[in-house]
Amino acid sequence: MFKNKKTTLILVVIVIVVIAVGAWLITKDKDDKTAGTTGSATTSGKGEEKSLSQTFYIYDTVVNIKVFGATVEQKNMDDIQQMLERMDMELSRTKEGGETYAVNQAAGKEAVVVSDETLDVIKQSIQYAKEMDGLFDPTIGPLIDLWNIGSGGDKVPPQAEIDKAKSLTNYKDVEIDEAAKTVKLMKENMVLDLGGIGKGYAADRIADYLKEQGLNSAMINLGGSSIIALGKKPNGTEWNIGLQDPDQSRGTQLGTIKISDEVIDASGVYERYFMQDNIRYHHILDPRTGYPSQNGLKSLTIMSPNATDADALSTGVFLMGIEEGMKYLESLPDDVEAFFITDDNKIYATKGIKERMNLTDPTYSFAE
Repeated sequence: MFKNKKTTLILVVIVIVVIAVGAWLITKDKDDKTAGTTGSATTSGKGEEKSLSQTFYIYDTVVNIKVFGATVEQKNMDDIQQMLERMDMELSRTKEGGETYAVNQAAGKEAVVVSDETLDVIKQSIQYAKEMDGLFDPTIGPLIDLWNIGSGGDKVPPQAEIDKAKSLTNYKDVEIDEAAKTVKLMKENMVLDLGGIGKGYAADRIADYLKEQGLNSAMINLGGSSIIALGKKPNGTEWNIGLQDPDQSRGTQLGTIKISDEVIDASGVYERYFMQDNIRYHHILDPRTGYPSQNGLKSLTIMSPNATDADALSTGVFLMGIEEGMKYLESLPDDVEAFFITDDNKIYATKGIKERMNLTDPTYSFAE
């Protein structure tokens, strides 16, 4: 899966407060407290220490970007904003006039011509689905709409409705014609949802753009769920990242980790959920059952050199659970690390992570 992808060496963005659903990474570095505002960037420092920071609201979330370098200018932020707005329109399933919206409107009827970028995202989504046996599935839209968790849904839907939505969730029913650049959903009422990799894909494209501009130190935060950066700090040191305690309010950390040239992407059950009969129903839906996963996991954090990979893996591997998920990660050709946190506050980590993570909260401990 990863051999055919362009590996982008990127490293995680530092942000003091991330106001975004799904975010649980918090910053440790005191020099990153100020973010810019939409419309114009905030400038600080001189020479290679010069930085430009800007905040955008896109993908229904807050996006924070900070770029370092003597040549960085407002035009770079303007270009990035245009990229984000274009991809948001192309990949959103709710924006009328967008390509994914058009594909969904034509479900079961006809194929829709899409741009190279949208075609690429959909092709990658289908490939992830194949590699993970459908645990990651870009056609999960009907189930997401039915449960509506985080957007008003507060009760378990009737089983008949779950079964109906589940019957419309199957990545094998997406027909792609690369020559004609068309996409067709084979069944009426299918819903393509690219939210599972959209932010990661956008983050990788931003990193590519900055490298082309000769800007090799940047922090990029797309809503907390896809947090990356390009290069190291201007002084050449690694970033020290605080890791959010999933049981506490935002800003409470369970430990820290130093990273470079990596992406951190997290999925958890603690941000968007409701309780019914003492059961937590969260937003990570299992296409096999049609229900939120109940596998004893609180969260999963993926660390990867590629944001698109990390975005997709954070969902699919979470649904695999610890044992199967660990085996799957170990089988990948690229260097992907991860750690799982269970309901009993045990941390199961790949070897590379365990050696680097510094636990500061005694509530949590590494599993033997």
